Amino acid sequence: MNKHKPSMRLRAPQRETSDDERILPLINVVFLLLIFFMIAGRLASSDPFNIEPPQSASEGPPEAQEMVVLVGADGDLALDGEIMDETTLEAAVAERMAAEDVPPLRLKADGRADATKVVAVMELLREAGVESLRLLTIPEAR
Repeated sequence: MNKHKPSMRLRAPQRETSDDERILPLINVVFLLLIFFMIAGRLASSDPFNIEPPQSASEGPPEAQEMVVLVGADGDLALDGEIMDETTLEAAVAERMAAEDVPPLRLKADGRADATKVVAVMELLREAGVESLRLLTIPEAR
């Protein structure tokens, strides 16, 4: 007696994947990149207060320099991102000007700052020994 058992192969049911499940890894990667660029974008140093330079007809990118003096709309002063008063600014600039190979100083003034204040700061910088000064502006909208 030879009994034959019929062999029955059952297939495991295949799970159907929806479009949402296939795109989920892509969304994860996009969010990781977004978070990375948000964090990396904050690594650049920013000015200690908001500056909107006045417009100028001259064009040309500012050269990379070591010293930047900021004049805020309300008359606040800063040297390389550190807020200070006029006497401290003059002393700090004079100390740096005593060093050799000093590049021209950049003055970044808010367009709403009082012009007499900007001129007074320029005079203060001249008294501190600054011989070359660049006033940073943005190109005029045409």
